[in-house]
Amino acid sequence: MSDVSFEKKIKNLEEIVEKLESGDMDIEETLTLFQDGMKLGKDCRRMLDEIEDKVNKVLSAEGGDDVETEQFNG
Repeated sequence: MSDVSFEKKIKNLEEIVEKLESGDMDIEETLTLFQDGMKLGKDCRRMLDEIEDKVNKVLSAEGGDDVETEQFNG
């Protein structure tokens, strides 16, 4: 996993969204921020998937097969 925490990545993503919504940048800056935001979003999704896998392994190891889980569609 990356050295940057999930929470920090989400905070950075929120800052990017705010900047993009302001519309005060030229097209090149906008594109760069958009690309950075897409990468952060992908990283966060990967981190969530890894956490979900770990939780499922713990549940299985603890005999939690009867616990219902739902797919997170954030």
